[in-house]
Amino acid sequence: MNKQKGFSLIELLIVVAIILIIAAIAIPNLMQARVFSNEAAAASQLRTVNTAEVSYSTAYSAVGYGTLAALGGSAVPCVPDSGNACLIDNSLATNYNGNGKNGYNFMLTLTNSNGNYAATAYPISVGTGGNNSFCSIEDGVVRKDTTGANDSSYNTCAGVPALAN
Repeated sequence: MNKQKGFSLIELLIVVAIILIIAAIAIPNLMQARVFSNEAAAASQLRTVNTAEVSYSTAYSAVGYGTLAALGGSAVPCVPDSGNACLIDNSLATNYNGNGKNGYNFMLTLTNSNGNYAATAYPISVGTGGNNSFCSIEDGVVRKDTTGANDSSYNTCAGVPALAN
């Protein structure tokens, strides 16, 4: 009788079963890590918007605070003016129509009567994109809403607790 080399069907099935068990354990952890990453990116983008708003209101004091579109700039090379200040990346500046960036929608609501603004990042789909929403007003404090709601009004955002570091 010749000795055959290779693996038996049982051995291959055991290896496949072990791989499937490992995948079943790892995939939920990877999805949770993605959600945490999206949330960290959204909070960071709001800090960027806050910095851009301070720079914009300083450079264009007659205008006050600017919209997301006004903070960005699509031309290459970008030439700053009050309509395209070139302060933030254009992918963030054009994100106000629900296109989403890293699982989050971004909005900037201006309250021109009081010279205030509310910047908001809320998940496109709660659970898959992120679980929490974030907002900030002109005081520069990023706030976290654990419900994932769109806190786009100034008064709503001002009442949300600050993001803990």
